[in-house]
Amino acid sequence: MTSTAGSTATPRTWTVTAREDTGPIALVGLRASWAPLAKQSVVAALVVAAAVTSTLTPFLPVTDAPRMWTGVALALGGLLVAAVMARWPGAARAELVVPAIDFIAIGLLRYGTGDTRSVFLAVVVLPVIWMAASPGRRHVLYPLLGTCATLLLPYVLEPTEPRPSELVRLAFAVVVYGATAAVTNELARQADVRLSTAQRRRRVAEGEIDRAALVQQSLLPASTEGLPPELHALGVCIPARTVGGDFYDWFPTPDGAAFTLGDVMGKGVGAGMIAAAVRSLVRSTVDEPDAATAVRRAAAGLATGTSDVESAQFTTCFHVRIDRDGHARWVDAGHGLSLLRRADGAVRSLRSGHLPIGVGTSWSSETTDLEPGDVVVSVSDGVLDLFGGDLDALDRFEAWVAERSHPQQLVDGITELAHRGEHPDDVTVLCIAYRP
Repeated sequence: MTSTAGSTATPRTWTVTAREDTGPIALVGLRASWAPLAKQSVVAALVVAAAVTSTLTPFLPVTDAPRMWTGVALALGGLLVAAVMARWPGAARAELVVPAIDFIAIGLLRYGTGDTRSVFLAVVVLPVIWMAASPGRRHVLYPLLGTCATLLLPYVLEPTEPRPSELVRLAFAVVVYGATAAVTNELARQADVRLSTAQRRRRVAEGEIDRAALVQQSLLPASTEGLPPELHALGVCIPARTVGGDFYDWFPTPDGAAFTLGDVMGKGVGAGMIAAAVRSLVRSTVDEPDAATAVRRAAAGLATGTSDVESAQFTTCFHVRIDRDGHARWVDAGHGLSLLRRADGAVRSLRSGHLPIGVGTSWSSETTDLEPGDVVVSVSDGVLDLFGGDLDALDRFEAWVAERSHPQQLVDGITELAHRGEHPDDVTVLCIAYRP
């Protein structure tokens, strides 16, 4: 992927981690298919515990053991149905069949453990909430019907004329559970509205971020066309997010070419906007022979006049201008991650004591003469994370660079390391080879 002047190749690499829309959707679908099993496990456990406790505890009556255990069997049958839904997610559309079974199971449990004196009627609130949490006002009616079935089941199994007080009690219980269903349904509706609004806003934000990423990608140099044939440039930018704060750039100058690598504090759209601004301001100094002029102009262009704002945002930058004869003038604005690899494998650091853009107030350039086969390598601090991210990471990186003489090897090696796993910071590499 090495490019020379006049080349139509694309020397940049912009790697963006694409959002997998099917991933979250599949995960939500998986959770939805397992939800009935989780809910029914709680109901079934309570029904079984109620039957076992009634059987083993003397002061809890068992008035009809066969009916009680039939209710337990129904609850366990509902658990089996829920397990089938978890195994085949398409069957989850019939989820409300399970709480409908529970209403009958709880009715039988109530009848078999004392009927009106049963202490286990409160279990019916679980299928009530289960049904009512589904969208639609009809899911207020369904729990009402289910509650009526639970309360009236004893009169179906053993037809008797209820006492007036019993009718009042049953009516009041239906009203209470109906109110529970109505409140649950309304809360679920409001939650669904808020979720829909949040998803809509997220789609809008993602669209804006995608457009920002395309704009930032277009700012990277597309080819080395116009650069002197003595200079070979190669770069890669792998942002930690869709929009990153790192950038690299090159452009021809009257005597040769200029190269820049910048690292804006932070990530995301805000950092990307600062990166685009710094790039544009540096490019505006195309006719200036002094590399430090580009940094000073960038600092002046970004100055807001408010010290608090300026100190909250800074950009480290390495800018070098190389003539056709190999004479390089460079400025390091708090970057400290640029190396000169000599053709014989020796590596020296191109570092100065200047502060970053947004913090410092003055910068001066230094000079270095390049020999044939020399390579200038500048990276962002995200590259050091690939080499351990500790105090010795820079030493390991320098040793790694010393073993690779070609810019393509350097860029491909960094790209491979970045793609092996997650990297918390943007990874950017700029290589310039002098080959007269």
